[in-house]
Parts: sequence; C-alpha cells; structure tokens
Amino acid sequence: MTARLSRLVDSMRDAVDQDGRPLELDALLVVDETNVQYLTGFTGDSTWLWVPAEGPATLLSDRRYESQLAGECPDLVAAIRPPERSLVQLLADVTSGGSTRRVGFEADHVSVAAFRSWNEELPEFDWVPTSQLVERLRAVKDDQEVHAIRRAVEVAERSFLSVMHQWTPRMTEREVAHELEATMRRLGASGVSFPPIVGVQPNGALPHYRPGDVPLGNCPTLLVDWGAMVDGYASDLTRTLHRPRETGAASDRFRSAYSAVLEAQQAAIETIADGVSAAEVDRAARRVLENSGLGEAFKHSLGHGIGRQIHERPRLSPQSEDTLVAGMVVTVEPGVYFEGEFGIRIEDDVLVTTDGCRLLGGLPKGLDDCPLVM
Repeated sequence: MTARLSRLVDSMRDAVDQDGRPLELDALLVVDETNVQYLTGFTGDSTWLWVPAEGPATLLSDRRYESQLAGECPDLVAAIRPPERSLVQLLADVTSGGSTRRVGFEADHVSVAAFRSWNEELPEFDWVPTSQLVERLRAVKDDQEVHAIRRAVEVAERSFLSVMHQWTPRMTEREVAHELEATMRRLGASGVSFPPIVGVQPNGALPHYRPGDVPLGNCPTLLVDWGAMVDGYASDLTRTLHRPRETGAASDRFRSAYSAVLEAQQAAIETIADGVSAAEVDRAARRVLENSGLGEAFKHSLGHGIGRQIHERPRLSPQSEDTLVAGMVVTVEPGVYFEGEFGIRIEDDVLVTTDGCRLLGGLPKGLDDCPLVM
C-alpha cells in the first residue's frame, strides 16, 4: 500500500460526523478523478478506487485502461469490467461475499441520481457521506509535489517575462492570453491551470474578467492573472503593470493604491507560518487596506491552496476555519477594484514551512519593476 493510501486509511478510522460521532467506515469509495490520481498515480479517467479499512485497495476500471493501469500502478490490484457491466456492478462483483457494511462515499463528488442508483444496486451497503477526506491529505504537499509546483511557477514566470517584451499596441487582450498560453506550453507546461485573465485598465476592475478583442493601445494599466500546469501541478500568479510616470499614464491614485496592495500582500506573507489560522493571514492583509481607506475595494478572499487543482484547501478568508500546516502551498493575492477605472491585484505562491514560509518564485512586483512599455 502506498504511503498516501496508508494515510487515507488512518483518516478513515479517525473520521467523525458533524456531531463528532465516529463514522466507523469499513471502506471508502473514491470516485473523484483527481483524488484517484493523487492516491494511485493513475492518469486516466472513468476509474474508481475501492479502499477497505482492512486489506488491499482495488482500482475499478475498464478495458481501455488495462495496460495503462499495469504500467502506472503495478503494485495495486485492478479489476476490469467487461463492456456489458457498469462500475457499480463491478464493485458488487469485487465485494461479493465480504463482510463490508458501512461504506463511505465522496459526497462532494457524487450526484443525487448516482447515490440513488447505488442504493438500489448495492442495498447491502450502508452508504455514509464523507467530505474532504482525500482533499485534507492533498492540502499538505510532499517534497515531490512542492518541486512540481515550483517548476510550474518557474515556467509561468519565464513565459510572462518573454511575452511582455513582445506586446504591441495593436495586440488584443485575447492575443496576449493566447501567446502566454502557447509560451508556457513551449517551455514545458502541459497546459494552463486556468484560462489567463488579461484586462486593459477598466477591465482589470473585474476580478474574473475574460479577455476580449480589446487592443492594448496606450492603456495606462494592465492586469494579468495566469498559471501553468507542470507534472500535474498548478501555479497561479498575478501582476498589474502600469506605464512609467514619464509617459503621463499612471495616476497618483493608482500608484497610491498599488503601494497599499503590495504592503497588504507583504503583511500577509509575514504572518504565514505553521500553526497560524488562515483567517489571521487574511486579516493581516485586510487590515492594511482598511487603514489605507481601501477596505471596501477588496472584494474577495485573500487566497487559496493550490496543487493538482487550482483551488484546493486551505482557504485564506475571513470565514476560514483552516489552520496552516507546513507543506501547504497557498496563493496570497490581495486586490482592489474600482469599477470603470482600474483594478490592482498582486499574487504569489507561498510554501508554508516549519519556521514561517517561502516564496516559490521571484518575479519582480515593485511598482516600477515591470513597467508597461510598448
């Protein structure tokens, strides 16, 4: 059994419901593809993982993946369904004659219709909803995972620096986004971790803006939010650029707000450490912006975990109940937004360590470090 599966079994034994009562799981059915990949290394889809509290785990799949499973997961048992059988029917075959009764399932990833069909086809099981059992394990990265995220950050940063020197006033937001994605792929990414956000001045005030056919022109400010997928792991960065003061572009209001956002990010990063509450980190950034009179302009939470997905545990927000643990990787992305004018967001990826934290990249972010020159 892999180390990750062993940790999951330990979590299953300790799992409790909302009232603190033990779930007493005999087994867990993992159906989320990302969770299956994390636990086993299998990179295909349409495959479930049966994890008993006692005994070997079993991958449930179909004939398309028979050879791939043997190559990627040689130490795990694989059950292959014939075309006329469903995965639920295959599960019934695998568990037939056993003593398993209480079976946990990933309630966050199972539809009501699927749950009803399972009850009908496997009435001998008491299906027990669980939440975030695997995701809690995924939140703390091992050395191999941290290395992959660091590589994803490196590819994203190199791509940004390469692309920004090719911008022309005629290029559109959409063209910048496409060129950024293509460059990340050329430098080793398997793809983007999310569709890049590229927003010319007023469009930067929309936190989840989708790039359009707006030319860069002589825009005073430009917000770019992008990330790369490398070896199955994501990065997530944001920079807000402005024209140098001698071009008469960036206003004093922009420069003042930018300095406040940068100060807020630094305050949050200095707060990050093993054992610190995620809400406390959010408060550190929010306090700076409130003291600068920009509290109302900060319209989202401070950040989130990244890993195999772009949004993972923990969440850095005022309502978060998460506690930071060494090995977590989080984004720190304070921002302020002024509708119809401009938006500013500065984002980096940060590793929580036993003695504080460490930035996983080194892209400049000072007000005049990366001027917008075309």
